[in-house]
Order: sequence, then C-alpha cells, then structure tokens
Amino acid sequence: MDFPKNIMIIEDEVVTQRYIKDILSQKNVNKVSCFNNGEDSIKALEESAVDMILMDINIKGAMDGLRTAKRILEKHRVPLVFVTAHDDRKTFSEALDLSMYGFVSKPFLPKELELAIQIAYKRFMSESEKEEHETLSNTKLSYIKIKGSLVYSFESSTLLDDNHPVKLNAKQILFIELLCENINSIISNEVIKTEVWKGENVTDSSLRNMVYTIRKIIPELPLKSYSKSGYCIKSNNKN
Repeated sequence: MDFPKNIMIIEDEVVTQRYIKDILSQKNVNKVSCFNNGEDSIKALEESAVDMILMDINIKGAMDGLRTAKRILEKHRVPLVFVTAHDDRKTFSEALDLSMYGFVSKPFLPKELELAIQIAYKRFMSESEKEEHETLSNTKLSYIKIKGSLVYSFESSTLLDDNHPVKLNAKQILFIELLCENINSIISNEVIKTEVWKGENVTDSSLRNMVYTIRKIIPELPLKSYSKSGYCIKSNNKN
C-alpha cells in the first residue's frame, strides 16, 4: 500500500516527535518536518505543500491542534490524522467535524500508526482521483476538431470550415452540436427529434430532409446514418 512521501508532524513533545520520526524512517518517506505550534506549521505550509499531517491536539502557542487543523484545512487540501492522548467523545466529535482522515490514541504501537497513515492516505488518494475524474467529465470542451479543417465551436455554437463559419439554421446547429457533444456515438432518432425540435410534433421524414440538406451544404462532414437507429459524426481527431 502506498505511503505519503512528505509528512508534517505537529507535536510539542520532543520524545513523541522522535518516536514518530523513527517509525517513519522505516518507511519510504522522503521528508519529515516537525513543528510544536500551529503558527509555525501554517507558515511552513504556505511555502511548501505536504502529503499528510500528523497532528497532536495539545500543542504550544495560542492555537490548539483542533483550531490549527481548521485553519489549515480552510486553505489546503491535505489528509490530516490526529495523534493524541485526547480520546474522549467530545474531542473525537470535534475532530470528526474537521473531516479528519484518522485518529490515533496515545500511547500507540508503530504498526497502529503505520496502518492509520496507510488507510488515511489511500482514502485521500481515492477521493482525489474521483474528484479529478468528475471534474474532467463535467468540463465541456470549447471546441472539437471533426475532420480536416472542420471544427465545431461550443463557445459560439458555430461550425467552422477553415476558420470560416458555415451558414446553418438554428435546427441544423442544434443537430450538429448534439452529435459533436457525443462524437463517435450513435444518437437515436427520437433523442434527436426531442433535442432539436423541442417537443414539436415531427416526423422521421423531416429529420431525413434536414440531414440531406446538411450533407449538401457540408459534403465533407463525416455524418453517418444508421438505418432505423440514428446518426453519428465520426472523428478520429484528438483535441
């Protein structure tokens, strides 16, 4: 299981700092930074990001670990594991509200800390990958290259041929945009009629006539028809 490479320890007991560092030295950790108060740790995070924070609740300075964690998580996306002697229900509840990734009670064995770190880091990486995938899925391309000099601009809802707009009516544009949004996928006749004619009562013959007209206007458009199934714009271009 993967282990974070850069870990920050926020702990005011020197003996515990050394104990944790010794545990981490047995793992593939590139850098371990230690702080005994919230102010210095926050300042350090402004200069250099870390992969994980191990946070005690009782630390030096005006801010305790809970307040420090809240300040950090307001600005930084980082998994945080509390390592503390405070294991009462109230403290645990407050820590849970901060979206912590783990909670280790002192005293602890090396294996307990290692397992907590691994589980927290795996959960964090899984969530990050999921969020990244969702962001990419929800990001609409500003344009798509269809074939040769043919490009469809989603920003301006315009089909361009060698950077010149192709003159099309509103329904023709809606049709082409729908197929470009689903490039290389067959869109059924029913979906096309619903999206292009917006609920109007329309026949398959009207759809076929529109496709015939588009092909006459742009013969190089790779518009494929599938009998009694639907239509598709084929493209091998990569944007």
